[in-house]
Amino acid sequence: MYFLTGWPRRLLCPLRSEEEPFHVQPSSQRFYFALLSETQLSIWFSRPSVLIVSYIESAKAAAQFGFYQKAEWKPDDSMIAVATAKGYILLFDVLGGGDDKYLYEPVYPKGSPRVKVTPGYKEEQCAPALSLEMKKPVDLEAPITSLQSLREDLLVCTADGYLHVLHWDGLGSNGRKAICLTTIPFSLDLQSARGGPSLDLEGVYIRCMEYCVTLDGFAVVLSDGRLGFITPLSNTITTDQLQGVWAADVTDGTCVAVNNKYRLMAFGCASGSVLVYMIDTTTGSMQLSHKLELTPKHYPDIYNKTGPVKLICWSPDYSVAMVTWECGGLSLWSVFGAHLICTLGEDFAYRSDDTKKDPLKISSMSWGAEGYHLWVLPYKPERRRQEEQQDVEMVEAPPSSLQAGILQFHFIKSALTVNPCTSNQEQVLLHGEDRLYLTCIDPSQIHSSSDAHPHAHIHPRDGSPMHHPPNPDSSLSQGLSTLLGHKHWHVVQIHSTYLESNWPIRFAAIDTAGQCMAVAGRRGFAHYSLFTRKWKLFGNITQEQNMTVTGGLAWWNDFVVVACYNFIDQQEQLRLYQRSSNLDNAFASVTKLHSDTLLLNVFRDMVILFRADCSICLYSIERRNDSPNPSASVELLQEVSMSRYIPHPALVVSVTLTSVRTETGITLKAPQQACMAESIMLNLAGQLIMLQRDRSGPQVRDKETPAVNKKLLPFCPPVVLAQCVENVWTTCRSNKKKRHLLEALWLSCGEAGMKVWLPLFPRDHRKPHSFLSRRIMLPFHINIYPLAVLFEDALVLGATNETVLYDGLQGSSEPLEALFPYCTVERTSQIYLHHILRQLLVRNLGEQALMLAQSCASLPYFPHVMELMVHVVLEEEATSREPIPDPLLPTVAKFITEFPLFLQTIVHCARKTEYALWNYLFAAVGNPKDLFEECLMAQDLDTAASYLIILQNMEVPAVSRQHATLLFNTALEQGKWDLCRHMIRFLKAIGSGEMETPPPTPTTQEPSSTGFEFFRNRSISLSQSADSVTTGKFNLQKTFSMPTGASAKGRDVECAENMYIDMMLWRHARHLLEQVRLRDLGCFSAQLGFELIGWLCRERNRVARVEDFVTALKRLHKDFLWPFPVIPVGSLSSPLKNGRCRTVLSTRLLKSQSADSLLNSDMDTASPPTAPTNHTWMDGLGQRAKDMDTASSAHSNQHSPQTHDAFLSLLTNKVEEYSVGSATDLTETSSVVDGDWMMVDENSSTLSLSQAELEHISMELANKGPHKSQVQLRYLLHVFMEAGCLEWCVVIGLILRDANVIKQVISFLDSPEVPPETVQSVRNGLLAVDTWASTDCLGYKPFLNLIQPQLQHLLDSASEQVQPESFQPVSQSSKLSGSEALGGAAVPRVEDSRGVSAPLGLALPSLEPAGGFPRPPSEDCPPEQTEEQGEEEGAYDCTLS
Repeated sequence: MYFLTGWPRRLLCPLRSEEEPFHVQPSSQRFYFALLSETQLSIWFSRPSVLIVSYIESAKAAAQFGFYQKAEWKPDDSMIAVATAKGYILLFDVLGGGDDKYLYEPVYPKGSPRVKVTPGYKEEQCAPALSLEMKKPVDLEAPITSLQSLREDLLVCTADGYLHVLHWDGLGSNGRKAICLTTIPFSLDLQSARGGPSLDLEGVYIRCMEYCVTLDGFAVVLSDGRLGFITPLSNTITTDQLQGVWAADVTDGTCVAVNNKYRLMAFGCASGSVLVYMIDTTTGSMQLSHKLELTPKHYPDIYNKTGPVKLICWSPDYSVAMVTWECGGLSLWSVFGAHLICTLGEDFAYRSDDTKKDPLKISSMSWGAEGYHLWVLPYKPERRRQEEQQDVEMVEAPPSSLQAGILQFHFIKSALTVNPCTSNQEQVLLHGEDRLYLTCIDPSQIHSSSDAHPHAHIHPRDGSPMHHPPNPDSSLSQGLSTLLGHKHWHVVQIHSTYLESNWPIRFAAIDTAGQCMAVAGRRGFAHYSLFTRKWKLFGNITQEQNMTVTGGLAWWNDFVVVACYNFIDQQEQLRLYQRSSNLDNAFASVTKLHSDTLLLNVFRDMVILFRADCSICLYSIERRNDSPNPSASVELLQEVSMSRYIPHPALVVSVTLTSVRTETGITLKAPQQACMAESIMLNLAGQLIMLQRDRSGPQVRDKETPAVNKKLLPFCPPVVLAQCVENVWTTCRSNKKKRHLLEALWLSCGEAGMKVWLPLFPRDHRKPHSFLSRRIMLPFHINIYPLAVLFEDALVLGATNETVLYDGLQGSSEPLEALFPYCTVERTSQIYLHHILRQLLVRNLGEQALMLAQSCASLPYFPHVMELMVHVVLEEEATSREPIPDPLLPTVAKFITEFPLFLQTIVHCARKTEYALWNYLFAAVGNPKDLFEECLMAQDLDTAASYLIILQNMEVPAVSRQHATLLFNTALEQGKWDLCRHMIRFLKAIGSGEMETPPPTPTTQEPSSTGFEFFRNRSISLSQSADSVTTGKFNLQKTFSMPTGASAKGRDVECAENMYIDMMLWRHARHLLEQVRLRDLGCFSAQLGFELIGWLCRERNRVARVEDFVTALKRLHKDFLWPFPVIPVGSLSSPLKNGRCRTVLSTRLLKSQSADSLLNSDMDTASPPTAPTNHTWMDGLGQRAKDMDTASSAHSNQHSPQTHDAFLSLLTNKVEEYSVGSATDLTETSSVVDGDWMMVDENSSTLSLSQAELEHISMELANKGPHKSQVQLRYLLHVFMEAGCLEWCVVIGLILRDANVIKQVISFLDSPEVPPETVQSVRNGLLAVDTWASTDCLGYKPFLNLIQPQLQHLLDSASEQVQPESFQPVSQSSKLSGSEALGGAAVPRVEDSRGVSAPLGLALPSLEPAGGFPRPPSEDCPPEQTEEQGEEEGAYDCTLS
């Protein structure tokens, strides 16, 4: 409504004086302010805020009249009356200095474009020159307590109990009469008034009085503290024609202020609260409407220490009241009691070091023009004291030290206060005296909602929005993120040229899309577009000055609709101006009106006007495109006279057309009529009145009458819907999915919060119950002051005052402004859906609540709404002291079960609520064990994990372990690794009795990261010294002991618990291996730090066997997205002539790294045209792979020796050996015996490939899978090789088509410790693959032919039947013994390290599915790939042994 902004401004009086001003009185238009000090009357101008004239009383006259006390202006600003201490009324004439006399004028440099040529027209705000002349004083012979101007009369109350009526002009004995208070009959209401005076008024006088135009009477505070209201029974005020009513039970009244628009009287009391009364229209008695008082909840330390109310001031538009107390401070309330600001708390009352400030004491205050300023006179003694201190502190006090000071507080206010037609839009628009504040967004982001044009974003620099004009029917609900995402306003500065000549701004409006604004000041109007970021002003200044906006302005599509008064024709007009054409009357469509317009509103294509003769006119607007400039035609549809119901036209706060109706005359069978303008809503002084169309008369069928002359239906008599209404919101849009919200009526009711008038629909078009009403009024409280309603999004938008402390000026001499923090206004929003759902459930309207909730289930914060509803009800009921007869929580719980969110809503709510309330909650919603099991069945593991925490607190450890095990197994099965890690921690915590605290991080983490880093560094550079390498490796070995299961010595002795977890992990690994899910096994091992090699060693002859090689091979192809090999059609024979070279080349092509370098070396001499493309494709594999390979070769050598010493010396030698060659040499050496390499090198340097050979090479490359899969397979090959699972090595060797692997495995099979079953299995497996390849997959034949010699060797050796022996580690440098002696200890820990470091979030990506396309390793690829490639070389190590 009204919001304080910035710091107060201080105005200093240019005249030095010992006297302080203590009373400020505004003129009727608030352009002039009269300030009184003891012997001075000064007149100030409002803008610029300057002193115009000051009248100083002579000492002799001052002695005769006494000091000045009060002042009052004549309604036409031509006279001022001043009351003095000795009972005199001094009247002053205010004389203007003529048109061309100005006290202050702006001066511009020569040639400035600001100099206007129009003669006689003053563009700027110039302060006029005035003079004061005193007329004959009037002696009333008693102290004067109150002055009140009333049309041509001046009413004066005196302390001897008389009420004097003086004529402003005819002063003398005939122009004055006195009425004695004791002769006025007072009663509790007008009906019992016939029995003579019922209140003893001897010795009582009127302490304070104010006249209320719309009630036609005086609100008075009597000297004994009673409150009364005096009504003149006829037009003239005479003794026998006055009648008084008084308020019962109040005896501490201090002051009064009346609200003419809402017919309210606000009485200040000595208790510090303000009582707001209204007059009951039937009995005439005074009835308490509401109270304005500080609550102990928000102001615990001051609410009862404010002292009596000193002053109450209603704003010029009567929408807010400012209150101050004897002890100081300012407080602002809306008309029906919503509290907006108070300076007695928070930053206003405390400094940043928590010391209390003294509140500002105020002797007088007054609102400025249009409520943009509050003029405040601080209390005298305070300022005196401060300035004396200043004098002491400064040797030479500045000349201003004793100047009079006025504080000006600045306010910005909602456009709804004066132009309520903005209430059917979903924007918040505030205006200050020179700027507008919008919640709107850039045109570039508008219509970002799903049902508008998703790609029609208009670029902010594109200028015109004409690509996609906003469609008024589409959802204008702007992207929620933009509406709620930040607290900043879009601030638009009002054009200074317009402002200077037409200040103050009286009306502001914004269009539905939130892209165009219009403002109207004293004369004319101007509009602004966010698209162009430009203002449009009248080109002809005379046209602007010849009109004034009277009834407000509104937007209709791209027209501004203005209700204005034309000074030339001296008549009211309705004008429409097109936004895109120039602002000129030539382009306007003008309709003459017969009476003054007070209010205007637009609904779809209709304009509704409320006029000063209390009638309502409906006009239709139609766009005409016949002329070059688009214009609109306006046609009168209907007139409705309301004079029977409206006592005074000024009482109508707003008028709205709406499609809301009580559905009495219309069933749901005719939904097309729902869009018609059905009813008129009038806010009559806070009473919401509805006039509906009368459908009871003879209904004429649509098809019988032509549409042109269809007569609109008359309106029924009005019905009162609600009391104490400040604002009304309704929308003209319709949305079948959200009918509840869009066909509802929203009301803001001050301290009573908000109300919604909600339609109730029968479900599925069933016949409605006869007892069920069609609508229901639901009240609910929100924490913000509502300024706009987003209908579909179930949100209320508002604004709130925030403060920023400024402690720059400490010490006693700080100026008054520094007492105040800097004020800002921030946007706020609030969800209200949970309030409405709850209210419906309370009223047993669960079905309606369900329909409403289902329509909003897609909102992003719907889960939050559900949680809030449970939370609020739970807090209320569980903490209630008395038993609740009909608890709501079970109903709410049952309601939420209708939604899939049920389980997570309950658990989130429980975890945000204190433990003490859990029993109450779960008594209503069900046992947490059952809910946990529901989550598992629904596969919602994260929610199940949350329930586990609740079970842990509510149940014994055995129960939570049982449920945790269930969840752990499910998480393993689904590959939810994060959850698995948490579950391991959780199970350990339960085991070690650490019920509350999470378990400590396992000790393996720190060294594991060392190992992890170690591999990462090795993969990047080989230039490290041998020492650093050894320490890294040594460190790893020291930490990782021999595998005794997953528990290592470093951990606490939680053996049983660890064993329990290990059993589950082993079971899962066995399960994966049985199902040939190698990829999942790799993920599992990497993510959870499972010691795969150690486990495989134990399972070597059990589960780690391959039953069916062909099925395993097919499964691997599928899992790793690896293509089955194909052969070029024409050539099954080798395209390369040299047999020896062919073997090496084809082997080599199976490794992308080697192939890359080989092709690159060939490219220099290659002639065929396809070469360049191949070259670039191969380049994609990148240099990184080579580096990794380089590193891995060094890494692979570290596993072969058995003892530390040998390991150290050997590695050092190896590194020196490598450092001789170049980087490329090193890459190539990594997998081939040196002799082979030399031969290839000689050949390849002179080799020239033919077209066919290139085809063969590219075909070989096409037969490879994604790079990532290759890395993963190499890693698994290494693992199986370490663990001695030779059958798996053969399968992976086949899919990689790596002859070396097969060679290596078959050479192993000769060793005595390999069991004969394994040899038999490998032989049978290879034969099975050969058979399958011959029939189903010929692509494998070339490779099988390549390994024919090995296969033959295997068949031969198998016939010799090797003696089976026990399989034990022996001391030899084969890879196998390494895996037992050292590998068991060191290598598994390598994976362990990877698993434990997985919480870093790095291990996950590389083992996820590659999505079906090869991805070259990028620079930022996860370190895990690095490591896998490091590991992969183990496969080739055997060739070095």
